[in-house]
Amino acid sequence: MQPHRVFVTGGTGYIGSRLIPILTARGHDVTALTREQSKHKLPPNCRGVAGNALDGNSYAATVEGSDTFVHLIGVSHPSPAKARQFIEIDLKSAGEAIRVASAARIHHFVYVSVAHPAPVMRAYVEARSAGEQLLRESGLNATILRPWYVLGPGHRWPYILFPLYAVARLFPATHDSAERLAPVTLSDVLRSLGAAVEDPPTGLRILESRQIRRG
Repeated sequence: MQPHRVFVTGGTGYIGSRLIPILTARGHDVTALTREQSKHKLPPNCRGVAGNALDGNSYAATVEGSDTFVHLIGVSHPSPAKARQFIEIDLKSAGEAIRVASAARIHHFVYVSVAHPAPVMRAYVEARSAGEQLLRESGLNATILRPWYVLGPGHRWPYILFPLYAVARLFPATHDSAERLAPVTLSDVLRSLGAAVEDPPTGLRILESRQIRRG
């Protein structure tokens, strides 16, 4: 396996803080963007660089030399009440990351989006879909993950919906939606992210929930 030089945004977040130890344990060289006051929160064995995820110029120089960019910035605990934040944080940070990655000639960009279409959380879906469109327009080789809800520590309530998803899969009219919108586990996402980093595509690769669950 060829080690990669990976730049991660959101390294202290729910997914990033768990992904970085996996990548470093596999021999990858990881640099993580963080606020100056949060450097101590980064996992060990990675290089922390201070910057503002909403201002690509604040960290562009530190991306040079990386071959993979993993973008994990997003509003925590998304809800319809946070529609404006999805534009001001999620989409803005994605646009800056894509711009910086393009200028640095990054070989592979990894973006965690969201399953769509969906009947709820439309502002969130629209912001993440707009991020996907920016990525397409950039021409970067990219992997897009589209989970709907990630089950893990502190994020377990959708387990009560599993019987409903199981029933919906039985009927042709609802089967595809149930597959697309069924929750995935945190371990599923981490496994898929790790595999994506180690197997970069040529062009655009999209992993829907069913692919994420299968790793």
